[in-house]
Amino acid sequence: MTIDTKIWTGPGRPAVFLDRDGTINEEVQYLSSPHQLRLIPGAAQAIARLNQAGIPVIVVTNQSGIARGFFTEDEVEEVHNYLDKLLADQGASIDAYYYCPHHPAAIVKQYMVDCECRKPRAGMLSAAAAQENVSLAQAYLVGDKRSDLRAAVSAGARGILVRTGYGKETEQELLREAEATGAALVTNVVDDLTAAVEQILGTVSQSQPQGIKPPKFAASFRHYRPEIGQRYPRS
Repeated sequence: MTIDTKIWTGPGRPAVFLDRDGTINEEVQYLSSPHQLRLIPGAAQAIARLNQAGIPVIVVTNQSGIARGFFTEDEVEEVHNYLDKLLADQGASIDAYYYCPHHPAAIVKQYMVDCECRKPRAGMLSAAAAQENVSLAQAYLVGDKRSDLRAAVSAGARGILVRTGYGKETEQELLREAEATGAALVTNVVDDLTAAVEQILGTVSQSQPQGIKPPKFAASFRHYRPEIGQRYPRS
């Protein structure tokens, strides 16, 4: 049987963008070392399910600790290399990493940039969509913060809030705001990445022809820092 790859490549190709801290691994403020990295239970298996479905899995993470001088870009890459190892031990893999090292209050002046890549802006998602040949309209962004949800909206993707990491706090903030305004809470909230992937696969499978397995994404380790934005004036 011939696979209809038009569903899985080009303009309509789905992808899942994942926040890192609090979504894949346990939240550690300014995580700087592989020794601090602990996977959230079930996260590796959830990512493996996306791998098996041939859906690109792309990490998009704000790393302002670089701009604040807490750690370096090389140390971020070391963390990602170790994350790859932990996931590989459970049959899972990340197809690409995109991270933003910038912050307007940077201590390290070279990172004091008014960037488009820092969530809630959509620069990392836009760059990844172009480089990985996926459609933002068919994409999901899973994260535990309001900035993740806003980045999804800005990019035209679908956001899912998980209750891991800062997710429960974020949910409560959104509920209080909805109650204060009398509006319904329209945010898609699930317990964890496992539940998010279950929902995503149920939706994506509806567009897959019966009995046809999508081609496997040709994964290789890629680690990107989008060069987006203008530098702030030096003080």
